[in-house]
Amino acid sequence: MSTDGMRADWAGKDFYAVLGVSKDATADEIKKAYRKLARANHPDSHPDDTAKHEKFKLVAEAYDVVGDAEKRKKYDEMRQLYGSGGFAGGFPGGFGAGGQAGGTTFNLDDLLRDRSGGGGGGGGGGGFGDMFGDLFGGHRRTQQQRRPTRGADVESSATIGFTDAMDGVTISLRLTADSACAECGGSGGKPGTKPRICPECDGAGFVVASVGGAFSMNETCPACAGRQLIYDEACPTCHGSGRGLSARTIQARIPAGVKDGQRIRLRGKGAPGENGGPPGDLYVVVKVTPHRLFGRKGDNLTLDVPISFDEAALGAEVKIPTLGGAPVTLKVPPGTPNGRTFRVRGKGAQKADGTRGDLLATVQVQVPAVLDASAREAVEAFRAATADKPLRAGLFEAGS
Repeated sequence: MSTDGMRADWAGKDFYAVLGVSKDATADEIKKAYRKLARANHPDSHPDDTAKHEKFKLVAEAYDVVGDAEKRKKYDEMRQLYGSGGFAGGFPGGFGAGGQAGGTTFNLDDLLRDRSGGGGGGGGGGGFGDMFGDLFGGHRRTQQQRRPTRGADVESSATIGFTDAMDGVTISLRLTADSACAECGGSGGKPGTKPRICPECDGAGFVVASVGGAFSMNETCPACAGRQLIYDEACPTCHGSGRGLSARTIQARIPAGVKDGQRIRLRGKGAPGENGGPPGDLYVVVKVTPHRLFGRKGDNLTLDVPISFDEAALGAEVKIPTLGGAPVTLKVPPGTPNGRTFRVRGKGAQKADGTRGDLLATVQVQVPAVLDASAREAVEAFRAATADKPLRAGLFEAGS
């Protein structure tokens, strides 16, 4: 049934009679009548009763119009014209291509035409075309124009080196995403074949579905997937789905200072939009490989610095590396304990504001596994010199 046929069919129905109420019924009376009839004819309660299924559809159809204040007002205006003979004396034989009213022939197509279509019924000023369009949800005789749709967001992952994470890097990403079928352009039909209006939804792109009780809702038409048109021969590539996979390679800039596991959003780098819609976004999960020397703690870098016993005891100046920069000299004061951390400012990871964190250098006192004769003699001399200062005396003090 075409869009015009649907409007003509509805215009010839008495929705008040379908619901069993008068045309002066209140909104509450209409709602109560609808609920009663919907419960009595619901498909879930009568799965094998075709007659009740059809009755349920008629009741839902009637309530959709007279249960809405604005639609009911326009429906009543249309019926007033119908009853007064304004439409060819009451539509003899129903709506057709034309009719007689006082010897004047009119064409229903002109009557229902959009204001942009010109002609006798809607040229330049709204008229009946607008009334019917508002009443029946804006459906016109032409196919509804599909709205621009934003492309889907895409997620990918990338593994980069530790130094690249600190400095920032541009990488190549090969992305595979859902998109319109390249063979049929997203129509779902075999190239070269012509579409026709979907008979399931009459070109609306949606159908009315029951959700239990006395309620119903619109859902995407399962026959045309909301495309409003169907093809007798499906596209051999996408098998009628209209969807396919697209592969592309993009250049993505990973900012300096990115952390391991961080999720970066790249605007407009996702799947392309449809019908002129904007593209989606690309989310890249970054994995950073460990460095041989440096670690990371927030915006600071960490470094373990081995020092000898004598350097810790007597003090020393120790040269240490920085990541991507010149070495710096670390001043170790006399008596430095094992595990002490020194801070070298501005030698860490880059922050979001462009400044840098610090380098945290932790000294690790090394104990030689093997001593030569001279070294052993020196250590023994040190032991003798400190023998009167036992380190563990405090472990045995009373009350400890």
